[in-house]
Amino acid sequence: MKNIKLRNESFLLALAGMLAVLAIALWVMPARASQPAARPAQKTEEYCLSCHNNPDLSMTLPSGETLSLYVSPDVLANSIHSPLGIECEACHTTISTYPHPEQPYQDRRSLSRGYYEACQKCHSANYAKTMDSMHNQAAQDGNLDAPICTDCHGAHNVQKPDEPRSTISTTCSKCHGEIYAEYKDSIHGSALIQENNQDVPVCTDCHGVHNVQDPRTNQFRVNSPEMCAGCHANAELMGKYNLSSDVYSLYETSWHGVDVAVYKARWPTIAHNSAVCTDCHGVHNIRKTSDPQSSVNSANLLTTCKKCHETAGPNWTGSWTGHVQISLEKTPFVFYTQAFYTSFTPFVLWLSVIYVALQIIRSTVDRVRRSLQ
Repeated sequence: MKNIKLRNESFLLALAGMLAVLAIALWVMPARASQPAARPAQKTEEYCLSCHNNPDLSMTLPSGETLSLYVSPDVLANSIHSPLGIECEACHTTISTYPHPEQPYQDRRSLSRGYYEACQKCHSANYAKTMDSMHNQAAQDGNLDAPICTDCHGAHNVQKPDEPRSTISTTCSKCHGEIYAEYKDSIHGSALIQENNQDVPVCTDCHGVHNVQDPRTNQFRVNSPEMCAGCHANAELMGKYNLSSDVYSLYETSWHGVDVAVYKARWPTIAHNSAVCTDCHGVHNIRKTSDPQSSVNSANLLTTCKKCHETAGPNWTGSWTGHVQISLEKTPFVFYTQAFYTSFTPFVLWLSVIYVALQIIRSTVDRVRRSLQ
């Protein structure tokens, strides 16, 4: 009996100890859960940087080009990937230890194009979009300098692409320098670069991000008014800058807009010369209408119209009301003309209806009279 009693006491003590440990664990867990997650341990990164943090580390490719193998620990630590625990092997999939396997690339560009394929493992949706872009089409046609992921986003120094927002356009300028030179002096570019205005469009707002399309196609051209309307038909946005948001609706009802709409609906791939926004205002070099260099400045407007209407005379532009509502203050002659026809046309139509109705009545009466004789 004594042994049984001792065993029971031992069991109770053990049970009490287990309950105490469990209580402590339950008390500690919420406290740990409330603490921010620690940065993931970078075992592979530390191993790789033991060699690659040497600024003098490099190799010579078969092409004769020298490839630097230096990776700045600071740059890597401040990138998007490293703080998330995405280590070297995620991109360098064939390298796991030292010595490294022999690399198969002949030059720097083929090496870049080989390694960027690793991006699709994590960014499959965006990678798929690039397959339909004009950049990829250019590469398929033999232009291996066409941009790939790392040309725009970087390799070890990947950052958020829109911080600051002007980075988007400066990134595009690496290939499209002449266009960027026009853009930075335009109403859009100067507001972005000089004033840090976040409302104005950057390259990707018009051309797309990963699925960049060829802007030289007729389909891109006929879709461009709707693209411009994305901002210029936004009443709230235009109100901030005291601009009219009616420009697109007025364009739609103009001869140009109606003609473009018909072609878009019936023959979207057939080129035609009805004016879209960019034909008059410019593409990357759009300026305020008050700017003497603007293509729609009053001093330059006739020249702009003559691009399509070669025989336009000096009074041509005087008959154009622009993108403003017809009003007594701004366009009195057109206002009164419109008011006259707005009233006169229904009047004539009602007279015609009354005349036809009277003719029907008279004909009916004559028929009845003849039948009674």
